[in-house]
Amino acid sequence: MKSFFIKTYGCQMNERDSERMAGFLLDQGFRPAASEAEADLILVNTCSIREKPEQKVYSTLGRLSQLKQARPGTILAVTGCVAQQEGGRLLERVPGLDLAIGTHALHRLPELLKRVSEGRHLAETGWLKPDDPGLFEIPSPRPQGGVTAFVTIMQGCDNYCAYCVVPYVRGRERSRPAEEVLAEVESLAAGGVKEVTLLGQNVNTYGPSNGAGIGFPELLRRVAEVPGLERVRFTTSHPKDLSDRLIEVMAEHPKVMEHIHLPVQAGSDRVLRAMNRGYTREHYLERVRALRRAMPEAGLTTDLIVGFPGEREADFKETLALMGEAEYDESYSFRFSTRPLTAAGRMEGQLPEETKLERLYRLQALQAEITERKHQAQVGSVHEVLVEGRSKTDAGRETGRSRTNRPVHVPAGDQERRGRIIPVRITRALKHSLVGEVLGEE
Repeated sequence: MKSFFIKTYGCQMNERDSERMAGFLLDQGFRPAASEAEADLILVNTCSIREKPEQKVYSTLGRLSQLKQARPGTILAVTGCVAQQEGGRLLERVPGLDLAIGTHALHRLPELLKRVSEGRHLAETGWLKPDDPGLFEIPSPRPQGGVTAFVTIMQGCDNYCAYCVVPYVRGRERSRPAEEVLAEVESLAAGGVKEVTLLGQNVNTYGPSNGAGIGFPELLRRVAEVPGLERVRFTTSHPKDLSDRLIEVMAEHPKVMEHIHLPVQAGSDRVLRAMNRGYTREHYLERVRALRRAMPEAGLTTDLIVGFPGEREADFKETLALMGEAEYDESYSFRFSTRPLTAAGRMEGQLPEETKLERLYRLQALQAEITERKHQAQVGSVHEVLVEGRSKTDAGRETGRSRTNRPVHVPAGDQERRGRIIPVRITRALKHSLVGEVLGEE
């Protein structure tokens, strides 16, 4: 029996794509390998949203090319966004690479592997037609036993932000039919999954305009009503499309968690216009205020880019001020890097790396202060925590997440609590997580 190993870079969408590919391979009789060195097939599922992840991909491929030299029968494949972006150029650049599969061709993996076994070297990066079901095709039901799961509800993006490569590697927005989403969630819940996260580049625009019969708030409500399911999350939301109705569903339905990832990217209207974000600073903050009115304790996270072309010190200070007002639980911040095909790479006013790094350090220092203060304020409070399993760094702890998406650790009990929702009193605040004691246990 042949074996496979998948190395995944990037977002939750890539993680879900890797799960799909694993399912296709299991259907074909492959088995998972414990390591790259033991695999007959190695797939590298890639991300090109920023320069650093793409560099990691090429570093990994260089190492795997050497591994293949020692094991000539091994098949080496690249999938995902870098494969879509580079296509046949990857076959020229990476010695020993057999296959490059773009984001719209993952469902063709078994067929393409057959052609590779016949001696072909292939790059498949074509786009599917709007009525082609392959984009959302999933393999046989997933292996049972997971506590949480990702469910893709849409693909692509129509926003064309000036810095972002996603529309060029994921394509235009297309929503998955609601009945397919609900059927997958029902299957997962029947198999013991307690929490699902609905995935899309911009879940707020899920709906009739790009392929589905209902809008996202209604889909979210229906998913939350699936029997056996305990929790629903979603990512990512675009601020310009965050509706009052979605906020109402979040606030009203007990199975929809009080957390939202709402990327702002910058706090200056001047920079937001240059980024083509489609909203103003005030519109964004008004959406934050609406969320907090409906759910005062809601968790709020964001993405930020520093050093965008033409960003002045005054613009950057507006970003710092917005952070202070929004008071994010966490932020994921990056210095601007030029991406292929995007408008920002051709803009005037490119900033020196040292300026971008200095601003990034200042921004991250402010976020660290806010996070520490917010975590310290949780000491003594009680949270409902869905236990996901043993801690990866401390076998004496179990770990899970609160409703507001904060990681919470508790001492491991005599019986494993995996899959249970337990009340936890917070006793200690760490840099990026909380520690607590389980209530109601003898």
